[in-house]
Amino acid sequence: MGFIGSGSIGRTLARLAVGAGHQVVLSNSRGPGTLVDTAAELGPRASAATGEEAAAAGDIVVVTVPVSAYPHVPAAPLAGKTVIDTCNYGPERDGHIPELDSESLTSSELLLRYVPGALLVKAFNNIFFKHLLSLARSAGAADRSYLPIAGDSAPAKAAVTEFIDSIGYGVVDAGTLADSWRQATGTPVWGTPYGPYANEKGRPVGEDAIRAALATATR
Repeated sequence: MGFIGSGSIGRTLARLAVGAGHQVVLSNSRGPGTLVDTAAELGPRASAATGEEAAAAGDIVVVTVPVSAYPHVPAAPLAGKTVIDTCNYGPERDGHIPELDSESLTSSELLLRYVPGALLVKAFNNIFFKHLLSLARSAGAADRSYLPIAGDSAPAKAAVTEFIDSIGYGVVDAGTLADSWRQATGTPVWGTPYGPYANEKGRPVGEDAIRAALATATR
C-alpha cells in the first residue's frame, strides 16, 4: 500500500493496513524525514518515502490530500494502478474550483484529470478517522460496519473491496465516479450514520443503512 498524503485518514488507514498484514509506504508534501517517527510507530511493515516512491511501491495507492493539491499528485507511477481517493472538496480550504462548484464534475472525476491512467475508486471519504479506527471488525462479526465505494473499473473495485474487507469493513457499491457525489461532504451517508464526532468510538452501521443513506442523497 502506497500513501500519497499522511494526514488523519492516511495514518489511520496505514495503521489498519499494517494490522492486517499489509506493507505500507508513507509520503507527504513535507518529505520522508517528517514521517520517520510515524513509520517507526507503525512498525517494520511501514516505511517513509517520497510521493513518487510511494506511488511506485504500492499495488494499491491511497491518495489522501486536499483537493487543491491534486496537481501535485505524481501521475506517471499511478498509470494502470488501483488508486483509492479519500478526498473531499472544501472551498474554504481548497479555494473555489468552478467545475466542482457547478457540480459538472465530482472531486474524483477532477482527480482523474490529473492522473488519467489510474483506476480510481472513491472510498473512506465519508467516515471520521476516529470512527474508522474504532469500528473495524473481523469478517462475520454481527456488528460489522459498511463503507460505500464508487468507481468505473470493476477490477479496481474488486481490489479495493478485498482491501477494505481485510481491514475490517464490508462494502456497498455506490456506482460510478460520476455517482460519487452521493458520498460527498454533507450527504446523508457522510459522517452521520457512524455517530457524532463527540462519540469517538462511533456506532456500527450495516449494509442496509448505508444503501438507504446513499439513496436519499440529493444534489
